Amino acid sequence: MQHENIIFPARKSLVYPLISACEIDCLMFFNMNNIRYLSGFTGSDGVLIVSNNRDVLLVDGRYITQAKLEAADTEIIEYKDKIRGIVEVVKELGLKYIGFEAEAIVVQMYNLLMRELTDKVFVPVGDDLKLLRAYKDEAEIALMKKAAEISSAAVLALKSEIKSGCSERDLALQLETIARKSGAEQLAFETIFASGENSALPHAKPSDRKIKRGDFIVVDFGIKYKGYCSDETCTFGFQELTAEQNNVYQLVKEAHDQAIDMVREGVTAADVDRCARKVFGEKYEKYFSHGTGHGVGLEVHEAPRLSPFSQDTLKAQMVVTVEPGLYFPGRWGIRIEDTVLVKKNSCEKLTKMDKGLIIIE
Repeated sequence: MQHENIIFPARKSLVYPLISACEIDCLMFFNMNNIRYLSGFTGSDGVLIVSNNRDVLLVDGRYITQAKLEAADTEIIEYKDKIRGIVEVVKELGLKYIGFEAEAIVVQMYNLLMRELTDKVFVPVGDDLKLLRAYKDEAEIALMKKAAEISSAAVLALKSEIKSGCSERDLALQLETIARKSGAEQLAFETIFASGENSALPHAKPSDRKIKRGDFIVVDFGIKYKGYCSDETCTFGFQELTAEQNNVYQLVKEAHDQAIDMVREGVTAADVDRCARKVFGEKYEKYFSHGTGHGVGLEVHEAPRLSPFSQDTLKAQMVVTVEPGLYFPGRWGIRIEDTVLVKKNSCEKLTKMDKGLIIIE
């Protein structure tokens, strides 16, 4: 499908100040999500070279037709051998100082390029690229809203299918099938569907454990729609919960709600994380074993990070999750997560499920 190519020159214009700031002649991209973001190309392999004079997308013969359709505003060059293709373009463009994505290139490829281009200077670019995709344009926001709509509706539809004796694995498969039938192109990440003592594992995999009375059921689910991810976690109670379970759920929800109330332009990511931890206090904070959230976009985990050590500051049109949780090993756990769009004075929830305690009878 042909993309709305008008947005890609605007996105590539974000790279040019980085080229100047890093005192390099170009930036060489290997991360396929960055390549998709900057050019529209959705293939699984390629190299994008962005310079002040020319932008070149290098692909092999499998993708030449696709690249010409999807990246219509970018010069496309076909290579037979990836290293030779890069070397030829670098020489043709007369590039000397070559910036590259430090986190996206493997050592073997780096060594091969160094061996072939001995007269060039390779400059690793890392932190300067971290926030490249953090600010979502209107086209991205629309796709993320649709992704959230599909995944939230799937979780809601599955809720009525959760019965005593159903296995985590079977219910996770049902959830994924519902989402696929509703327009999801693929999962954003491996579904977490965990009940009882398994819910105390933040990244539990669906197992053959059967749902039973008194369980918390943690469903962490996300899909991709036209490349963009959703991410949402609901924790349901099954049939009957103890007073302790009810109280702890309300505590997690309070941390979730207060943290979301903090999200707006200019607030530091670390302050949002501290807000959630303050609600838990000394008694419970030790049971909160991960950060409060992360950016979402073409990848389900992107910048910025909402954690105690984050140096990021929230800006309008960032999309982040807020997902505090408490996990009591061998007993049960609770996580409540929404994905939100940062605005100037507040935020907008993209995910749709009600986060009040839902008891499935």
